[in-house]
Amino acid sequence: MGNRSHRNPGHIGMNALRKRGQRHSSETRPVPDIPSFTQHAALVTDCCSLLSSLPDDSVQLIVCDPPYNIQLAHWDVHDDYTTWATRWLREAERVLSKTGSFVIFGGLQYQNEAGSGDLLSLIVDLRKNSEMRLVNLIVWNYPNGMSAHRFFANRHEEIAWFARSNQYYFDLDTVREPYDETTKAAYMKDKRLRPESVEKGRNPTNVWRIPRLNGNSKERVGHPTQKPRELIQRIVRSLSYPGSIILDFFGGSGVTTRVAIEEGRHTVTCDIDATYRVYLQQQIKILKSDELEFGRSYQYQISETLDPCHPIFLKQGTCGIGANNDGI
Repeated sequence: MGNRSHRNPGHIGMNALRKRGQRHSSETRPVPDIPSFTQHAALVTDCCSLLSSLPDDSVQLIVCDPPYNIQLAHWDVHDDYTTWATRWLREAERVLSKTGSFVIFGGLQYQNEAGSGDLLSLIVDLRKNSEMRLVNLIVWNYPNGMSAHRFFANRHEEIAWFARSNQYYFDLDTVREPYDETTKAAYMKDKRLRPESVEKGRNPTNVWRIPRLNGNSKERVGHPTQKPRELIQRIVRSLSYPGSIILDFFGGSGVTTRVAIEEGRHTVTCDIDATYRVYLQQQIKILKSDELEFGRSYQYQISETLDPCHPIFLKQGTCGIGANNDGI
């Protein structure tokens, strides 16, 4: 059977526009307001409490790594996980902008944890009760993991990418993987391929081979389910733009805030566990070490409260906020 995408009206229309030198509305990118410094609110509070305080259509990207309800810690216990989750799922859709994306980490591999927070149940709820669209199911493939004897050892985790509308922002060029010189030379000889596209590199596809953090990783801050910086960086770069707002209401290890500082995005984050601030302090310590080692300089402010002057309320630059003020 031939490639079905060759008969897809959407693909055909997109290619026709490109041949005429035009762009689809979904490819029209916002003009980034690159900030001289970024602002970050890091709260210790309940996720639903924070969400209820945020304006409609105010967030470009939500990075969501929720508890799985497998009794890993006190914050990982919910009597009725689905009912609890639907509260923040509805609020997440409300605060997303029209170009915004909602990325949810999870897993489909649970066996005995009745009532656990399986990603499948969240996807089903969104498909039934939301107008958001599932753009990709990303497979995070990692070479390292625990062994198993009664089933095939897990070496992947799923990440569901939902968009608020078909006008979602997506910058593929920021996350392309460069071709090696031999492959590039071969592709340059193929007259069907555009040289500028070959120079940009390949689409990383929806299978991301990124190692999990081992116990002695320099990135480790102590959180039991910490995600690698490279993983969050790819999400932030492709689905948000400099000066935009990123929301993470299960702040966990604090890695989203760290990546946002490096990439010039603002954040609002929270976690119900007060240890979140300790993890975030560790992330900032690593960040400052990298600044010294690689000669970088990031201008930012971190606050323990959500100030009315935070960019999420569209009041950026009106309050005389300084830089590098780590309020955590």
